[in-house]
Amino acid sequence: MTTSYDFRRVTPDSHAGPHRRTVVIESPVAIEVNGIGYAVMMATPADLADFATGFALAERIVATPTEIQALDVHDAPGGTIVRLAVPTERAAAVLARVRRRTSDSSCGLCGMDNLDAVHRALPHVPPATTEPAAIFAALAAMRAHQPMNRATGAAHAAMLCAPDGGIRLAREDVGRHNAFDKLIGAMARQRLAWDGGFALLSSRCSYELVEKAALAGCPMLVTVSAATSLALERAAAAGLTLVSLARDDAVLFSDPKR
Repeated sequence: MTTSYDFRRVTPDSHAGPHRRTVVIESPVAIEVNGIGYAVMMATPADLADFATGFALAERIVATPTEIQALDVHDAPGGTIVRLAVPTERAAAVLARVRRRTSDSSCGLCGMDNLDAVHRALPHVPPATTEPAAIFAALAAMRAHQPMNRATGAAHAAMLCAPDGGIRLAREDVGRHNAFDKLIGAMARQRLAWDGGFALLSSRCSYELVEKAALAGCPMLVTVSAATSLALERAAAAGLTLVSLARDDAVLFSDPKR
């Protein structure tokens, strides 16, 4: 989702003139679970059912999308409210982790109340079998699946890629974490599996994205920019292959066997 704003464009030779530009929309999205206000995320208000589903899985509010008994999106003054209904036994965990502040993206860390929560166990993912040629093919096709970013230059993308690098599904958002949540949620709602493929993200690779990938059973996570130290450590613990600094001339594999 985009809108337009008027700017004043100035060139190096001091020439100035009016300039109208398309910009990506960023607005508050409140997540409620069983009537409890859980989080307020800054996001692009598109594909919000996908976003809420992926967010609930990443936050471990639910273990499977089938545990989401109802999902409703409501416009509200100043933003959007997404209401989820989950089983009563899941609601107890929600109460334990109710967030008390506004986050700037669905990072999966905001609101943690102790350091141990950062290092909680991740599931072990299937081994990656993707060849480098498939990654380069996906990178070459990536821009064609980023209409919002082409228009604004300010949106991140997350993509489900087939084993040969073909892009099967893509989601965009102003936040990199949000884009990945939207992709994971869309896959869950459409009952799509990784099927030997991989995830391609337009961002750097941080701890939170590794956690989302591992919880989604993703065997390989490819990011355009570099990985952080904690992302590499957590990926190794989950058996997740990271490919970072993914450009059209080279990629960097975290797996030493590569």
